[in-house]
Amino acid sequence: MDIQKRYRRVLLGVLAVSVALLAGLLYVEKKGNDIPDEISVFAGETLSEGYDVLTEGAEPAFENREPGSYQVDYKLFGLLPLKTVSVDVVQRQVVIPCGEPAGIYVETDGVLVIDTGEITGKDGLQKNPAGAIIRKGDYITSVNGEKIGRKADLIEAVAQSGGKELILGIRRNGEEFQVRVFPAEVSPGEYKLGIWIRDNTQGIGIVTYVTPDGRFGALGHGISDTDTESLLETSRGLLYDTNILSVIKGQEGDPGELVGYIDYHASHVRGRIDDNTSEGIFGAANETMMQEVSAQPMQICLKQDIQTGPATILTSIDGEVAEYNVEIESVNLSDKDENKGMIIRVTDEKLLEKTGGIVQGMSGSPIMQNGKVVGAVTHVFVKDSAKGFGIFIENMLKSDRKGC
Repeated sequence: MDIQKRYRRVLLGVLAVSVALLAGLLYVEKKGNDIPDEISVFAGETLSEGYDVLTEGAEPAFENREPGSYQVDYKLFGLLPLKTVSVDVVQRQVVIPCGEPAGIYVETDGVLVIDTGEITGKDGLQKNPAGAIIRKGDYITSVNGEKIGRKADLIEAVAQSGGKELILGIRRNGEEFQVRVFPAEVSPGEYKLGIWIRDNTQGIGIVTYVTPDGRFGALGHGISDTDTESLLETSRGLLYDTNILSVIKGQEGDPGELVGYIDYHASHVRGRIDDNTSEGIFGAANETMMQEVSAQPMQICLKQDIQTGPATILTSIDGEVAEYNVEIESVNLSDKDENKGMIIRVTDEKLLEKTGGIVQGMSGSPIMQNGKVVGAVTHVFVKDSAKGFGIFIENMLKSDRKGC
């Protein structure tokens, strides 16, 4: 009997140790996931509480570091190496929060193929000239060695081909190559490739900020093609003044929408779009746009200093920029999704009454907390239009700096 009791005690002890080890491993894994791969700190300051165990050798602080990027070890409890983190020491920066709606027009860098398919030839047979050669999402950049940028150029080249071989320059996933295709005759003297194409897109969004030196950032996410569901590769674009005409109120299963009118006259241009990135669109504001900005410059807040709790957004839904109350419900410091770093909920009764919360067209609305700009609205929850995601302002500024 004593042997059986001792055996049970040993088993229970082994089980307890195993559970403790598993709990410890899960804690370490969670702690590692909670620490981002990259983090920024302002020059002259230390990291906020919770990150003071980041060390480089025996040096625990960053207040005396010059601006730059440093590879630093994160040590659990200051002792156990957990992961290596890239710490960017940056200068303090101010931006001017906007919240102004803007009309967005961008042209693709090459002619975008949005789909391919069969066409009926002159003989009544189904043909697929581009099948297995050209893919959805390809960019056609040249025809017979001649660079093209507009779909009209491609349509004209196909129409004049007489059905003879065309050599097309293709860009696919960043790689450049050439393909050979033979247009099909669909009626006497009329030729087609069986592809559907696009060379521009337009829409409405919110300008998040302008900098004192005239750079702007908007949307907080990139412009993607609705058919290919991929980030548009753009060559040029313009930002236009726009007027919001009405609001389609969001409800469960339908996020709603801002409906606006864009006047594409040259007098309504407000800036030049230089870059379309996953963190937003960026470019140079013109003099008119800079004169129309009325807010005062505000410091930015780094992601590790953002707090859950009350905040505000700036946006325009009825022709005038106004500040509305929101709640930051969670902050995700991981780098897995650069424009979903925060979950926010609209708490402002006026905004909820007008829009139901966050609607399409509000992307880019700046989020502010404790007198600082912390980020921008990016997405709405389809099942709950009062809630949405936000991007950290530092992610937008970092992407803008890369474009410069």
